[in-house]
Amino acid sequence: MSDRQRGFRSFGEQALHYFDRPHEAVTTSEIASPAAWIGRDLPPLEEMAYVLSQGEISEIEAAITVAKASGKEPRDLLADDFPLPSLAPHIREWREAVGEGVGFQVVRGVPVERWSQEEAELFFWCLGLHLGRPGGQNPKGDLLGHVTDTNASKADPMARLYQTSANIDYHCDAADVVGLLCLKKAKSGGKSRIVSSVTVFNELVKRRSDLVARLFEPFQLDSRGETKGDAPGSIPITPCCYAGGKLRTFYHSDYFRSAVRHAEVAPFTEKEQALLDTYEQIAAEPGIFLDMDLQPGDIQLLSNHTNLHARTDYEDHEDPAERRHLLRLWLSL
Repeated sequence: MSDRQRGFRSFGEQALHYFDRPHEAVTTSEIASPAAWIGRDLPPLEEMAYVLSQGEISEIEAAITVAKASGKEPRDLLADDFPLPSLAPHIREWREAVGEGVGFQVVRGVPVERWSQEEAELFFWCLGLHLGRPGGQNPKGDLLGHVTDTNASKADPMARLYQTSANIDYHCDAADVVGLLCLKKAKSGGKSRIVSSVTVFNELVKRRSDLVARLFEPFQLDSRGETKGDAPGSIPITPCCYAGGKLRTFYHSDYFRSAVRHAEVAPFTEKEQALLDTYEQIAAEPGIFLDMDLQPGDIQLLSNHTNLHARTDYEDHEDPAERRHLLRLWLSL
């Protein structure tokens, strides 16, 4: 099936799309943007979230039936195979909020408690088809991620951090949008922590303007085993690009920092170390970030261009059937 005939992008196609960020000039001035939010100034999440109505839930469940009846595998479905006529205007609003507005959207009320996991996966995948184009999340081509604790160790440099129960430091994913659908929540902890990368940039301008320009030069990003053959163990990625008055940021604390384990990667200079430390200190300040305690049936849609996301550590349930479990989508807009 050709790229035009399918509803998703491969991992490589999606990464190329995401990193094709326009760049006109280095800026060391504060940026005015609806995405430059500050956590303490936002309304409560209950006021910001869109809550699905019973009629919209019925429409979704009817669409699940239509998609099942098509006989297609989920990866072969298109948006037309999952009709959502009443929700379509709201989905456009969510896409606008994530791509051009505040940079995130929460949707509540998905009845995952009465659905099978297969139905939840089908719904979330098809919602992604309406929002944009889902894409691969690793070179193996996995299209729908399962965020659960597999007992992997954060100390293992090859571990994927979402497969642990440890905290995950601030980062972005290589897709325009990351979406999460909560199926089960942890016994305690496991909050989704987000911060506006535009706000962090603005605060850096105010506090350490001498460090700002370095964000527009590449850092090495640890590939953590996701390159093939004789490919290098790290790749150069420029954190910030600026064009048309918009700042687009890719930042990955753990993978920028662990790249120096490779012999070909030079240690950080004093200025680079100060930049990483100061940038992350700003992002971790209470009042600047926003914590979301996602409940079963909650969806979080988040721009990877204007936000960083992290996760607090958590304690899980002893019963395997009740353990923390989120579905994850990567989307191109």
